[in-house]
Amino acid sequence: MDAVTSYGGVFLGESTVLSPRRGASRRIARWKSPQVAVIPNVHLPMRSYEVKNRTKTEDIKALRLITAIKTPYLPDGRFDLEAYDDLINMQIVQGAEAVIVGGTTGEGQLMSWDEHIMLIGHTVNCFGASIKVIGNTGSNSTREAIHATEQGFAVGMHAALHINPYYGKTSINGMISHFESILPMGPTILYNVPSRTGQDIPPGVVQSLAKSPNFAGIKECVGHDRVKQYTSGGIVVWSGNDDECHDSRWNFGATGVISVTSNLVPGLMRELMFSGKYPSLNLKLLPLIKWLFDEPNPIALNTALAQLGVVRPVFRLPYVPLPHPKRVQFVKIVQELGREHFVGDKEVQVLDDNDFFLVGRY
Repeated sequence: MDAVTSYGGVFLGESTVLSPRRGASRRIARWKSPQVAVIPNVHLPMRSYEVKNRTKTEDIKALRLITAIKTPYLPDGRFDLEAYDDLINMQIVQGAEAVIVGGTTGEGQLMSWDEHIMLIGHTVNCFGASIKVIGNTGSNSTREAIHATEQGFAVGMHAALHINPYYGKTSINGMISHFESILPMGPTILYNVPSRTGQDIPPGVVQSLAKSPNFAGIKECVGHDRVKQYTSGGIVVWSGNDDECHDSRWNFGATGVISVTSNLVPGLMRELMFSGKYPSLNLKLLPLIKWLFDEPNPIALNTALAQLGVVRPVFRLPYVPLPHPKRVQFVKIVQELGREHFVGDKEVQVLDDNDFFLVGRY
């Protein structure tokens, strides 16, 4: 074994040129650069074929109405699973084919990863045989996205939703590497919403990733021209804009919509996606859709569901309810569209400011 000498706490091996004392013979050795340990970035497709709700990418590509489901809370800020189950049941009964769990609408950004994966697993366990469960396991950290996606598929989700790295934006090559790290795990929908991420996913990136057998399609929020560009090349697209989804579906080739509005009127949104061109219904829904997006989503949706009596009026900060005039406006919209088209069976009401709970610690 080669001798090793320590100098002032510095660890020296045989390639060292130093001598331990004056006059000692110097041993000359060739210096070698340290070798960096590289962990191969290899993620094999899951082989757990015994998972009862495992699905094929083609099954995801066929979905037309996907609801970005709301997450309701108890007054202490924990999940209200009883209300959540009721929301999912109403989606199933009124024709939604899939739900996004823990997306922006479901406030995944306000959840711990433990909460996030638990809610995905709960949804699969209770409803996975009746509706497709798509877990939002995206992150601006590739490490987190990989770990969350592994866990999501392990608890049985049918597909993953992935956003491009936001805030700390990366290069085009970095974006491709990020998505390539998670695509091998299972069916995947990309999500492009530059207004939130600050960075567009360019068509070249999507076209490159579309070669993966696990690439299901993209939720696209840029507009009709982008939708048409993809669909003309055989790429599946879901509109991410409720106000454009009718035209995207019937005029530009989109497969369907990933919708916020369907939390409130799933039956009407199903008609919009399944019944052919229906411009009169689309026009009828536009005031509701406009109301929902006057403030950043999910502020209006949370307010609306509370006023319909299907969730408790609890907000995790930093979200707060819409101001009183907007709450009055929602009641009028419900009355014009017809209460029977909305989820729940209680009378819609205008809630007062002191009816709401705002929770900062949970």
